[in-house]
Amino acid sequence: MNKKNYAGIPDKYSRIDDAKVVLIPVPYDGTSTWQKGSDKGPEAFLEASENMELYDIETRSEVYKKGIYLAPPVTENSSPEKMVEAVYKTTKNYIKQEKFVTLFGGEHSISIGSIRAFNESFEDLTVVQLDAHADLRPEYEGSTCNHACALHEASKKNNLVQVGIRSMDVSEVEHMDENQVYFAHDLYEDWQEDAIGQMSPNVFITIDLDAFDPSILPSTGTPEPGGLFWYETLEFLKMMFKKKNVVGFDIVELCPNKNEKSSDFLAAKLYYKMLSYKFKYQNYNEEDEDE
Repeated sequence: MNKKNYAGIPDKYSRIDDAKVVLIPVPYDGTSTWQKGSDKGPEAFLEASENMELYDIETRSEVYKKGIYLAPPVTENSSPEKMVEAVYKTTKNYIKQEKFVTLFGGEHSISIGSIRAFNESFEDLTVVQLDAHADLRPEYEGSTCNHACALHEASKKNNLVQVGIRSMDVSEVEHMDENQVYFAHDLYEDWQEDAIGQMSPNVFITIDLDAFDPSILPSTGTPEPGGLFWYETLEFLKMMFKKKNVVGFDIVELCPNKNEKSSDFLAAKLYYKMLSYKFKYQNYNEEDEDE
């Protein structure tokens, strides 16, 4: 990956000392089992971000002026376990610097490391997973750090709320609290309020982009029909940022296709929207120097 500023923002908004936000790219695709290519996701996401308007109409803000530092990518790929440890250490380092830490993958196994770091750093943490797949297997293909195991550790150590699930193995049922799972086929009016009612004050969000319906985001490794749509997802995210303390998030599983750029752009807009909600509705209300 070529090191650039996120979204091509001016240097004064991209320096680590001043930035409120850290973005960690993790171009890893070591355990995916069908379509490969999520290791190219961060680069495609960053390229799309450079072509995005930076004024958010809904929040009437330019959140990049809070400062977004694009960290060096985590490139450890010698084994899934070593990758998870590298993600964990990198994430923990920036949390200790009191940054709002975000990550962009790469496959979903990277979230084992990011969630572990946030779990150690914030008390009473709820992990909110938007995903087509349950990802609750204790082990898969000889590793506990496989993408199919991405949320297993969180299911044992955290309050886990799962949204959009529509594909899973029977072996995952015993690891699932179905009272806190919002299956895609069961989403009903006001489900967002019900889900938020199950969350503790501190929340980490992990978004597998296959949570979205493939009609609006086809470029992912394992697309599943019957997914979430744009505005219902934003409504849910905005509600979380308004009612809970979102301490960080990651976005994973963009598998870019050179002939289909709308998925890359959706991922770019989603990331920027989430930052816009964070700084609009939570505890970052200080005035920008240039405003």
